[in-house]
Amino acid sequence: MTTDINDHTTFERVESQVRSYSRSFPTTFDKARGATIYGRDGREYTDFLAGCSSLNYGHNDPDMQAALVEYITSDGITHGLDMYTDAKEQFLAAYEDIILKPRGMDYKLMFTGPTGANAVEAALKLARKVTGRTNVIAFTNGFHGMTLGALAATGNAGKREGGGMPLNGVHRAPFEGYHGPDIDTADLLAQMLDDPSGGIDAPAAILVEPVQGEGGLNAASKEWLQKIEKIAKKHGAFFILDDIQAGCGRTGTFFSFEEYGLDPDIITQAKSLSGMGLPFALTLIKPEHDVWKPAEHNGTFRGNNHAFVTARVALEKFWRTDEFAKSVTEKGDHLEQRLSAIASRYSMTLRGRGMMRGINTGDGEIAGAVCATCFENGLIIETSGGQDEVVKVLCPLTIGMGQFDKGLDIIADAFEAVMAKHAPRVAAE
Repeated sequence: MTTDINDHTTFERVESQVRSYSRSFPTTFDKARGATIYGRDGREYTDFLAGCSSLNYGHNDPDMQAALVEYITSDGITHGLDMYTDAKEQFLAAYEDIILKPRGMDYKLMFTGPTGANAVEAALKLARKVTGRTNVIAFTNGFHGMTLGALAATGNAGKREGGGMPLNGVHRAPFEGYHGPDIDTADLLAQMLDDPSGGIDAPAAILVEPVQGEGGLNAASKEWLQKIEKIAKKHGAFFILDDIQAGCGRTGTFFSFEEYGLDPDIITQAKSLSGMGLPFALTLIKPEHDVWKPAEHNGTFRGNNHAFVTARVALEKFWRTDEFAKSVTEKGDHLEQRLSAIASRYSMTLRGRGMMRGINTGDGEIAGAVCATCFENGLIIETSGGQDEVVKVLCPLTIGMGQFDKGLDIIADAFEAVMAKHAPRVAAE
């Protein structure tokens, strides 16, 4: 290992060109706590990326860390396939008691491979198995993963091109607002499905994100999602909600759709499910749909016992009462106010919901420049959207208000600096 803190030749020599975040944040990091990441050079950075919402509770939460260290040093089971383990039993009991029962939800928990894409693949496979159909309806700007089934349901052209083969079995429908405020895209989908000549094969499932994390922070309304659910049920299709990035408190409630009165057939979870960034994913299935044969869908790493330990602590620490959810809602309101002030100053618009918000600059070059300027000033933040046009805030939900405001100040200053340079070009356009 090099001793030069600015030398990245080892990475450049050995690691694949596919790496991306290191290009935006060219610093070697060596430790983190809460909402702060430390560079090997000792510099502190405030984290407004949070592992793409995999670190909703911040870096190295001390209670999760202590529980994991104790589990490891006591020779707890690390890898157990899908065998019975004490860690899994405690997680299942906590999830049932803290999440499902208080919300009146009845689901079987399916442990898939460790990523969100694994959870989506299992959901699509089960929907096709139960219905006997192959077609899945997904939406513009949706992102569901990089494996071929999930990638077929993903809209981004750059990601799809990486598949190297035709991506079939998915009909793309317009997300809410895609055609502007005057066209109800749910009504449009209903009309096409009701029309025998509409050209859409009977769907096995309708797959949708309540808030499109990678697609530009497009937040679906309660009314629109309720219409989509009714359409799915009318046509005998599974209603699948992908809550991988928007869930685990990101919008203020554990599930991003809790206040919408929805009853999905399947819910996918990952990202912050483990509590501290360990790989962990779930596919929640209505009991009547749990028709898998043993090992019909499996994976070597479908039971991450270390993640069971930290996920249980996260549930017990943050979700037994409503105090944490209230604090997230308050921070979300504050974030909306701060970002709205910036957006209105430059005639831009706000996107997202809760603590999953961003500013739509309408220009990928401007958004990229803002994020680069933020990094120069000690803030890690990324873009979102089909043209990378949205400056996207995904800070830890546990961030202190002082650090939160300092980070938002950096964003405001970055917009001022970047827009001063871009103003003549923007005015000309």
